[in-house]
Amino acid sequence: MDLPGAASQIPEMDLTSLTDRSLAPETIVVSGRAVVYRMFDVGGEIHLNQVLERLATSSPARERPSRGEAQALQIVNLPITVGLGSEPVMLEGRKVILDVSVRIFDFGVLSMRGRVEAGELSWPDFTAFGRAVDSAPEIPELLEQHARRLTDRIASCIEQPGLAGVREDYVVYHVTYAKDARGAELPATVVQQLDLVPLLLGETRPLSADARRELLPHRFSYYADDLAILSWDNALIVERSSAASDVEYILEFANAQLLELRYYDAMLDAELPKLYDRIARARFRARRLFRPGYAHLLTSMQTLVAEITELVERAENALKVTDDVYLARVYSTALELYRGRVWRAGIDRKLTIIRETYAMLNGEVQARRAETLEIAIVVLILFEIILSLV
Repeated sequence: MDLPGAASQIPEMDLTSLTDRSLAPETIVVSGRAVVYRMFDVGGEIHLNQVLERLATSSPARERPSRGEAQALQIVNLPITVGLGSEPVMLEGRKVILDVSVRIFDFGVLSMRGRVEAGELSWPDFTAFGRAVDSAPEIPELLEQHARRLTDRIASCIEQPGLAGVREDYVVYHVTYAKDARGAELPATVVQQLDLVPLLLGETRPLSADARRELLPHRFSYYADDLAILSWDNALIVERSSAASDVEYILEFANAQLLELRYYDAMLDAELPKLYDRIARARFRARRLFRPGYAHLLTSMQTLVAEITELVERAENALKVTDDVYLARVYSTALELYRGRVWRAGIDRKLTIIRETYAMLNGEVQARRAETLEIAIVVLILFEIILSLV
């Protein structure tokens, strides 16, 4: 049941209302920031209590969403947030400061974050600023360096540590307030009346109204002064708080889970061809040595299925939704938008192939054992007959 005030998706408003209010985009001044997320799989389970001890000098914290409706979200093991300092970055010819931090998830993910403050800019300038942050190659490189250093630092707290090749990138644009040319503060709804396509989709040519509705349909609002618009690889959040919002927290969680699904899907893609080669070699040994030869292979297949199933379940169950409220809707929409179900279905399909192959090989082993037993019985009968005749 929806709680009072829990908002659903809100429709896109007509851009002509800006003209009606005499508010051209060039006259609207916004203040905000851009946060670049780059996520890494660094191994199996991360023992967060050990990480707290290892990073004690960096003032680690275990944060959770602070809003009242966040009680609908159950987080099994709160991730750890650590500040990692600042880095100077060149952005369109000017130097800006990148504040680097990380959120560490127990299911093996480091979420590196680079935050750049925009200050007060007109909406076209804020759009250009956001696109420049998104396309700046220096920011992912710096986050990559910090991730490698941090992985080495906490390697003893990670089961089977190792930086995987899969990455997940996401950018969140956060607007804290908007003003008109006279300096009067505007409501959050004015932002959704602007042309968001260049910022969120990177398109410079105007899109039709139908295309805008289809490509940016995921809009949420809870209070009169907040707004969240989600797209595939970035999001726009309008909220007065200068701190990281709860919506950002939820989106970060969803992206971390998506990374794990992508990682294990890629792992299974790599394992299946190897599995077929191992089966072929085992069959060759079986014919040559007159024995099944599948024992080690069957054990490794069973172990692979069990490990991946456990790790995927750990990632998916790290955050559970217990009621249909604002943050829960944002979370479920993000997973749907990121095609989490599609990735999970792909993993399940590949695990089913391995299970069926295991069942087939195990059946072949049992058949050979039965055949061997039958041959042994026939030999014993013949031996007794020959012995009685002799």
